[in-house]
Amino acid sequence: MRRIGAIWSAMPWAVRISAIFTGLFVLFALFGPLLSHFDFRQTSLLERLKPPSFLGGDPKHLLGTDDRGRDLVARLAMGSQVTLLVAVTGTLIGAVLGSFLGLVAGGRRGRLESIIMMAVDVQASIPIIIIALFVLAIFKSSLTLLIIMIGFGGWETYARLVRAATLSVRERGYITAERVMGASTARIYLRHILPNIFNVILVQFTINLPLTVLLETGLSFLGLGVQPPMTSLGEIMSNGRDRLTTAWWLTMFPGGIIVCLALSVSIMGDWLRDQLDPTLRNRGARNG
Repeated sequence: MRRIGAIWSAMPWAVRISAIFTGLFVLFALFGPLLSHFDFRQTSLLERLKPPSFLGGDPKHLLGTDDRGRDLVARLAMGSQVTLLVAVTGTLIGAVLGSFLGLVAGGRRGRLESIIMMAVDVQASIPIIIIALFVLAIFKSSLTLLIIMIGFGGWETYARLVRAATLSVRERGYITAERVMGASTARIYLRHILPNIFNVILVQFTINLPLTVLLETGLSFLGLGVQPPMTSLGEIMSNGRDRLTTAWWLTMFPGGIIVCLALSVSIMGDWLRDQLDPTLRNRGARNG
């Protein structure tokens, strides 16, 4: 507990606020459905487009209703849950795939490395949203396919970073000593190289996560992401885009959550990078 308190005290105020918001978002995504007495799919045409209760709307609907009379709190809770699932799972897929290929490229010099880095260059030259739009437009969109497509984006960044870090670590003295003593390649990579470059992967994960959130939101907003009756924050915004002047709450609340979440994770990612990078940490200590 003392260590946690010390870490919390060392955080700048912006990082603290970001951590608090991210924690509240996760709690809302996990337990938010309990805050509403309505199912996120429950419709009522008699209660359609009700404003939030603090603007004179029905007290039963704290944040109002949409064009089908569905409770916005219930839909935001479910949408946050789906957005969190897609973003974390998709980012994790990209991290695992890219890190594996980066380790292989850094450890297996020669033709295999050239093929992997060529694939990295091809992936980096084509925006992932173009690939996702093409695939999701041809095949019937589903939650599984959406997660796979989102996971396919960003892996090339992990591959580049992990390859460079692997090339640096594998030439250190203790790695050479392990190799001379007859340690297997798997042991060297799992026990020595991977733990030493895990900080690089972790920092990149926090940097890619908000980009993944925005990618899922954009695809859902365009109608190619999460499909009804399931919902996400981007899908909720898409439903309210034609009523920005008459029912602004349909886009303001999910849009605000998305912006604050992406900003919060980005701020925490920058702070974590500064803490885990010894060069930046020592520079900050000298400047202090």
